[in-house]
Amino acid sequence: MKNAYLHLENHGSPLLRGLEDAPRIIHGVHRLEVTPFASFIEKPLTLIPSYPDLPMEMVYPRVDRTDTAEVYLREIGKGRVLYFNWDIDRTFWEVLSPDHGLLLRNAVDWGTRDARPVFVDAPGAFDVTVWRQKDSLTVHLVNLTNPMMMKGPFRELIPVNGVKVRLRLPRGIRTVSKVQLLAAETRAQHSINSGYLEVQVPSVLDHEIIAVDL
Repeated sequence: MKNAYLHLENHGSPLLRGLEDAPRIIHGVHRLEVTPFASFIEKPLTLIPSYPDLPMEMVYPRVDRTDTAEVYLREIGKGRVLYFNWDIDRTFWEVLSPDHGLLLRNAVDWGTRDARPVFVDAPGAFDVTVWRQKDSLTVHLVNLTNPMMMKGPFRELIPVNGVKVRLRLPRGIRTVSKVQLLAAETRAQHSINSGYLEVQVPSVLDHEIIAVDL
């Protein structure tokens, strides 16, 4: 697709949280034609079809909006299904549009129904993994903040300072016995607030591991 857009239909939808000021956002690159066999009342995203990219006098949308859904949300029993019929994941990886990142985040939040297990407040980009064992929790923070992030080997490591992590504690756990930063080889400053362990990580160069003993 060239010059295709998504019309944001219902800003009250949980899928569009954070996009309240956007009437439309860019579409992906490839999409599948879909014929729904069930009734979908909510259509948060609808199609603004492709139009030519050349010559310049022809570069304009032919229609402002359609009723063609570009995401399908459905609840079946206790389960939830959300289907994008276009390549939002690949487009986000290649273009890094923050709008697509918000859609992906909101889609996961809507599908899981539950609060996220970990929140990271920091500049830059991190790969975050949470690992739970019987008596411990582990959070891996991999620092990807680098202009070469999408291109292969890094030429230098760029530290990120002042990283704040909120880790959801298992139900019934109100205290922890120890919190360590394994790469820094030090105890971590932390507090517990409303069921979350809040950890201060002074700096992450390439990889830091928060080890929590329950």
